[in-house]
Amino acid sequence: MPRMDAGEARRRFTAARVARLATVDDAGLPRLVPVVFAAHGRDGIVTAVDRKPKSTSRLARLHDIEVTPAVCLLADVYDEDWDRLWWARADGGARILHADATDPETRRECGLALALLREKYAQYRRTPPEGPVIAVTVHRWTGWRAADAPSADAPDTPYALPADPPPAGPAGPPPFGTAGSGYAAGSR
Repeated sequence: MPRMDAGEARRRFTAARVARLATVDDAGLPRLVPVVFAAHGRDGIVTAVDRKPKSTSRLARLHDIEVTPAVCLLADVYDEDWDRLWWARADGGARILHADATDPETRRECGLALALLREKYAQYRRTPPEGPVIAVTVHRWTGWRAADAPSADAPDTPYALPADPPPAGPAGPPPFGTAGSGYAAGSR
């Protein structure tokens, strides 16, 4: 049962179109919801509350993150040919960003996150997300694949695997959760 290295897990994950976001509720129980997302640099993932119908505007995932910011995201491929199965997981810390935040850096980072989502999903170009952004700083990438050898063009994925994302600017974007990123740990 081959495990993926962090680079392969990151590439497969970021190429996926949908993932599952796991948060922890007030009772310490896991809560899982499907999300669309975009990568931000090497170790950032963003998702947003969009206009798809919801049962409430007070989403449990947002409350969960405010109380316990530890999250996990999982992307996978299932196939009847079990040699093509794989999953990739991103464990990290999340922060909620609002476009109307008083801090200009937070507003800028929220705008960048929404732009990344619009770039990846045509639906968001027509109907932009209206809710807050969930920004995740990934601390660990892990994964598994049934096949022994990784391949960038293997048939075990319905899409091409991208190369590692290039850094933005001379040093690349700061990872979420670091000073200057707009996602500093403990800041709101």
